[in-house]
Amino acid sequence: MVVEGGMKFVKFLLFFFNFIFWLCGLALIVVGILVQVGIHKTLLMKDVSASAAPVVIIALGVVIFFIAFFGCCGAWKENYCMVTTFAILLLLIILVEIAAVIVGYVFRNKLSNIVQDSLTDMIAGYANGTDEFKSTVDKLQEDLKCCGANSSSDWRAFGIDGNSVPDSCCVTLAPDCGKGTMTDAAKVHQKGCHDALEAFLKKNILWVIVAALIIAGLQILGIVFSCLLMRGIRSGYEVM
Repeated sequence: MVVEGGMKFVKFLLFFFNFIFWLCGLALIVVGILVQVGIHKTLLMKDVSASAAPVVIIALGVVIFFIAFFGCCGAWKENYCMVTTFAILLLLIILVEIAAVIVGYVFRNKLSNIVQDSLTDMIAGYANGTDEFKSTVDKLQEDLKCCGANSSSDWRAFGIDGNSVPDSCCVTLAPDCGKGTMTDAAKVHQKGCHDALEAFLKKNILWVIVAALIIAGLQILGIVFSCLLMRGIRSGYEVM
């Protein structure tokens, strides 16, 4: 009776775990989407590695979302095959999450160069860019209260006079406020966007890494519960 009660407890514990697991899958999807949107709406990066970690996290969230339902069914029906498959899938997901964390960490280390190159390309393409492209650059400078990549002087080729910047660089936004005011600290932000943007992106990537590690920890518990229930089912104990 002790074993029977213990296996019954494990059964419901695994069922409850899968409900939490389902919520975690949903959370991963949300976190991955927020980071992806943050990266590509804040900065138009050409380096595909910028999207690697959030895309993997979104994909994992979708997979986890459906696997959790599969695990619930296996636990409730006490189906040995379904519970075993669930445990194997969890193990595979953990391996993928470890890969995503590694990618995120590597990307964090090379982020400074990617941000610098991307900002330089955006400034060079601003004059001939589409309205949407210009709006993205302007919003970046307005939100981060910065100008250029490293300083306002990065916009020296923006105007004919070599002393003008986009209006989005201005401390107080107004039409043509950037004309002839490149080095005027009272009217134009002198600090570049590189440091602020790098810090913003690192914070987002850190959240992805933290989310992946938390989910991986819960998944390890799920594997333990699954193995206990598999042993109970295989031993032929009544767990109803």
